[in-house]
Amino acid sequence: MAHDYPPFEQGRHLLSVSQFSSKNLQSLFDLADAVDPIAKRQAVCTVLDGAMLGSLFFEPSTRTRLSFESAFLRLGGEVTTTTGFTFSSMAKGESIADTSRVVSGYSDVLVVRHPDEGSVAQFAEASTVPVVNAGDGAGEHPSQALLDVYTLDKELASRSKRIDGSHVAIIGDLKYGRTVHSLIKLMSLYSDLHFSLFAPMSMELPDEVRKYAETRGHEVRVADSVIEAVRGVDAVYATRVQRERMTEELATANTQGDLLNWAMLAEADNLDAIIMHPLPRDSRPNSFDLASDVDDLPGLAIFHQTDNGLNIRMAIFLTALGVNIEAVQLTTKQRPWKATLR
Repeated sequence: MAHDYPPFEQGRHLLSVSQFSSKNLQSLFDLADAVDPIAKRQAVCTVLDGAMLGSLFFEPSTRTRLSFESAFLRLGGEVTTTTGFTFSSMAKGESIADTSRVVSGYSDVLVVRHPDEGSVAQFAEASTVPVVNAGDGAGEHPSQALLDVYTLDKELASRSKRIDGSHVAIIGDLKYGRTVHSLIKLMSLYSDLHFSLFAPMSMELPDEVRKYAETRGHEVRVADSVIEAVRGVDAVYATRVQRERMTEELATANTQGDLLNWAMLAEADNLDAIIMHPLPRDSRPNSFDLASDVDDLPGLAIFHQTDNGLNIRMAIFLTALGVNIEAVQLTTKQRPWKATLR
């Protein structure tokens, strides 16, 4: 369902990638570049000294939760957190509105993940402070899309290419993969893109997302196989099967073996492709995910994505709280310790 959210800026919720234009997307990326020394722990920043993040994760998360919390802490803020329904008063029947109103009274910004699509928007309606969507069911995951596009831009630039005019394969669970939905919508801000899609039967990309890209002038092609999808592309974005969101689909889908492995890329003559994945990656046998035998390929970027997530999430907090880069620079100093292995 489409929503008309205002542009993301100071004092605004971040609920959807539709809140970005080319201009404010580039502004966020410039801010993410500027905080890179802080993200890499080469410098220490206290610009959010006294600010409090309310971190509410009602669905399992490792990277997203720790990345948001680490980003806030690296800017000098403090974090309060709750994980799962069991440890929340929502287990006692408290409404989203009541929970949001109470917790926002303890916080300066909220980050919320919830298993139900549209639930984070309900948190935002009742909150007295900015709310950041960290994933709402099969809906959107805007911060993941932001770090994905930020990473893709850097990976392509290292090859003297741009996102404009690029060819990207997106493979895996395209129906329930909220990262895919947000990624395609955000990338649609660029020009002359070519998407090659592959999904198991019953896990195809929703028509609404496909039409979103096509009406903005991009080509969306459905491939009959992974090999066909990845042949000749600049980048491959793979995503795991969202088994926790499925019912009857798994009974009809062919989800055995690997989604993508070294041999498939070799057959497609594309071992140099940029390889991306939002993680977590299911490494169990026959999990139908990205195989570990691609990890030594030159284009592997999955850990660049996780690293870049800190920059992007720091930029999100700074934007929502109205902090400019000059204030960041005035409250930054070189770190006095060593934190690297010998």
